[in-house]
Amino acid sequence: MRRCLARCSRAGRRIAAALALTSLAAAGARAAPARGARVWVSAEDAGEIAAVDPVKGEVAFRIKVGPRPRGLKLSRDGKRLYVTLTGAPKPDARGATRPANAAERAADGLAVVDLQARKVERILPAGRAPLALDLSPDGKTAYVVGAEAAELTVIDLGRGTVVKTIPVGQEPTGVTVRPDGKVVYVATTGTAEVYAIDAAKLELITRVNAGNRPRSVVFSRDGATAFAIDEQFSEVALLDGKRHVLLGHLSLNQPMRTALEPQPYGGALSPDGRQLFVSGGIGQSIFVVDVGRRKVVRAIESVGRAPRGIGVGRDGHTVFTANGASNDVSVVDAGAGKVEKRIAVAGGPWDLVVGPGG
Repeated sequence: MRRCLARCSRAGRRIAAALALTSLAAAGARAAPARGARVWVSAEDAGEIAAVDPVKGEVAFRIKVGPRPRGLKLSRDGKRLYVTLTGAPKPDARGATRPANAAERAADGLAVVDLQARKVERILPAGRAPLALDLSPDGKTAYVVGAEAAELTVIDLGRGTVVKTIPVGQEPTGVTVRPDGKVVYVATTGTAEVYAIDAAKLELITRVNAGNRPRSVVFSRDGATAFAIDEQFSEVALLDGKRHVLLGHLSLNQPMRTALEPQPYGGALSPDGRQLFVSGGIGQSIFVVDVGRRKVVRAIESVGRAPRGIGVGRDGHTVFTANGASNDVSVVDAGAGKVEKRIAVAGGPWDLVVGPGG
């Protein structure tokens, strides 16, 4: 009997130790959720892409790409990064912009960056002053917009040529492909509409009123709902992604009122599709939206100055923001609602994408 009790006691201690190790491992995984990730950041003023290691909290290296890199998209295999470039001058302190000269205009394009070789492979024509882009699900086509031209530029990435230029509203600033690849949405801040484009026919399906200044669009995983982020009204317009009609509006600052008025810019969906993270721009904040309930469930303040680009790690709760005015990238635990660290990234961070480490 005593031998049995001793054996049982030893077995119990082994089980307890194993459980403790499991708990520690789980805690460690949560403490370092970004391990193995690489955050690629466009540094507009530096003309570079910064490769950020979120675990070490530093820029691992930089890649020269060309003037004013802004919009970013990573290829599905993670080997190439597509970057919008423009030679057009930035606005001055008063917001005035002089017209670009011929040499500056010639610098407009879409850079294709080989991430392993750490260099630009080629620069493709991409319309006037390209700003934002998205890729087709098969990675063969790029869709590019720029606020200076009321058009969507469609690019065959294999051939490196423009397939078609499609007229849209004034000041297009965001473009997103529906997950099934059949429809492309273009957000136009100048005409306060979202344009729905048939990706096969490359023709306009319809246009939808989407608030006052829709800046960007994020689709739900099933493509049934589109979230048009409105920088003027601090809200998200809810669109039916199949019928292309307005469903309603979701206020970002009610009831989650923040100390600084948000001017939302971009959005990113969690890997499981349950949460939408919205960057608050000059409001220095992030808003967390429950996609199923269509409700703002958290506001995280003091993220950084003017967060624009936003991305989510594979764990679904680590959120990264590119903070242009404070020249850094924030690593945020959205579950805990706190900023874990801010990583210095000189050169005016604009956009970012999260990819595998390397």
